[in-house]
Amino acid sequence: MATVELDKNNFREVIEGNDIVIVDFWAPWCGPCKSFAPVFESESDKHEDIVFGKVNTEEEREIAGNFEIRSIPTLMVFREQIILLAQPGALPQSALADIIGKVRELDMDDVRKQLEQQQNPSSA
Repeated sequence: MATVELDKNNFREVIEGNDIVIVDFWAPWCGPCKSFAPVFESESDKHEDIVFGKVNTEEEREIAGNFEIRSIPTLMVFREQIILLAQPGALPQSALADIIGKVRELDMDDVRKQLEQQQNPSSA
């Protein structure tokens, strides 16, 4: 699957409508973003069931601001609409592949339970 350009018109729909979404926050002038782009694109071709989205932070300042993006590239991973990872910096292909494998293996019921306990410590 090729990468999908995300903007204010489709961002929420893509996150809510897909199990796993990996988002690359980037900008056209960013050298590390340019070097990471082929890695991101290559992984998108290997995982048809995952949406690989790109947010141009120059054009989509509102989205970048909502997620407090301060450094680019930043990789953000959503599964079942939960942010599992927000990591700045370009990654090598092996690291991105490793992240994808770990995200697939997660027990999301356990993740939700842990989030509930963090948000409501008295219910633990």
